[in-house]
Amino acid sequence: MLNILKSFRSFIRRIILKTPLKRILGWGVAYSIWPVHMVTSCCGVEFAAMADPLFDSERMGMLPFTSPRQTDAIILEGSLSRKMARAVRLVYEQMQEPKYVISMGACSMDGGIFYNSYNLIRAREVLPVDFYVPGCPPRPEGVMRAVTELQKRIKRGRGLE
Repeated sequence: MLNILKSFRSFIRRIILKTPLKRILGWGVAYSIWPVHMVTSCCGVEFAAMADPLFDSERMGMLPFTSPRQTDAIILEGSLSRKMARAVRLVYEQMQEPKYVISMGACSMDGGIFYNSYNLIRAREVLPVDFYVPGCPPRPEGVMRAVTELQKRIKRGRGLE
């Protein structure tokens, strides 16, 4: 029993007390990403596929949430019209800090198959996009890759100022 207590004390001294608080907070934030997703096109089906047992986004700490005031990531799924851009910007401004943006789909990146339409705009014209997920439709693996890269960025301490 005494050995267990000594090893626990050494663990506390070695890990907890010598680890910077920013790294501990980064680990906690990285595994509790709550995204609000703006489904404006067919990419929403691929985002929904992330919740199935094959990908299981909940094991990564990513729970789909609908209230923008309690989320820290926004996922733009599909084409973004000029009329919808104001609402997306409003949702982004209501989110808490730090906030992250993932843009998925060719339509959100550059217009996709609707590239010559007058009413569509790129996501980067409205929001500061952190990660792009290419494809039409983008694969769930690509979305999971963007989430893991976002987690790596958060764990390194970027965006926790």
